[in-house]
Amino acid sequence: MTVEIIPVSGIGKFLTFCRIPRQIYKGMKGFAPPLDAERWTAFAPALNPHFKLVDSQAFLAKKDGKWVGRVLAQIYKEMKPVDTSPAQFGCLDAIDDVEVVKALLDAAEEWLKAKGADLIVGPFSPSVNAESGLLVEGFDALPMVFMPWNPPYLPGLVEACGYHKARDLISYRYQVRESDREAKGSIMSRPEWAQRLKIRTLDLKNLKSESPIIVDIFNDGWNGNWGFVPFTIEEFLSLADGLKYVMPVDGGFMVELDGEPQAFGIVLPNLHEILADFDGRLFPFGLPKVISRVRNHHFKSGRLVLFGLRRALHRKAVGGVVILAFIEEMRRRSRSLTIEHVEFGWVLENNVGMRRPIEFSGAEVDKVHRVYEKQLSA
Repeated sequence: MTVEIIPVSGIGKFLTFCRIPRQIYKGMKGFAPPLDAERWTAFAPALNPHFKLVDSQAFLAKKDGKWVGRVLAQIYKEMKPVDTSPAQFGCLDAIDDVEVVKALLDAAEEWLKAKGADLIVGPFSPSVNAESGLLVEGFDALPMVFMPWNPPYLPGLVEACGYHKARDLISYRYQVRESDREAKGSIMSRPEWAQRLKIRTLDLKNLKSESPIIVDIFNDGWNGNWGFVPFTIEEFLSLADGLKYVMPVDGGFMVELDGEPQAFGIVLPNLHEILADFDGRLFPFGLPKVISRVRNHHFKSGRLVLFGLRRALHRKAVGGVVILAFIEEMRRRSRSLTIEHVEFGWVLENNVGMRRPIEFSGAEVDKVHRVYEKQLSA
């Protein structure tokens, strides 16, 4: 059967676009379906401020009367990602069929070529500051909130369509030990740092007031990294609207050095622990259950979803001290939490300055996601 490619337009096809992964991957080992409602906020141009920055078009694939895949094509209007193309694809999901994957990628490529693109890169779903890359290692690892998952066959099908590796993104797993909960901080107690370093909890009830500092540190710290696109305050506020409902009281904190904010981190509990029986469906009766479970469930895993360290501290001894203070603070806060497994991700494979302190803490590589690129012919 030939593959039919259908541009997404209208609410019906948009809803289909959001639920395709849980339809075609259902039952596969390692797949944890996100809530449809969360996908709506991520991919609806009217709900996610990211789409103000790009021109975009989503596509669906149909074969033998069934929906079999999807892809998103986008190109930044004014921003230029660092050292790579503004023309990108994302949200690539498909059955194990090279014809389906090729038809989807061809549709994205042709749409982007019509916009003047000569290089396509991705997947970014929908941006480098959200879910990036195809999973190439760690298929049996614990599914984690806001981390992309795909079956093992998908990277090979993408490569068969002429795509090759652009960068690998590393995620780490840190297993919290009893010794971590009992350990006393060494950095903060040293005389030379005791007065200079201060760690405070982010104000969950007033994240709006915290947002300019958080966004400034994030953009300053990651600026210059391959693929970087600035995170706007509007994007963060959109994200914060959801974070405040699922973020634990001690889940976010700021590290100050000599009275100036220098680093921050936000840890979220792994919502997949409480969502398995929903099969992606929240309405009409699921919302009260989710709220109750978030409040009462003793989460065993979580993820560092946002982290920033000012660039002036990169590759400097004082920056290492700030990172170690950050890690020590996470260990200290683990005493009041039930989380035993923390995921740090993602980190560019060549970002040695970030990888070394993480590995020094005892964290181990858990997953590798790959970003691909392809030169487009005229």
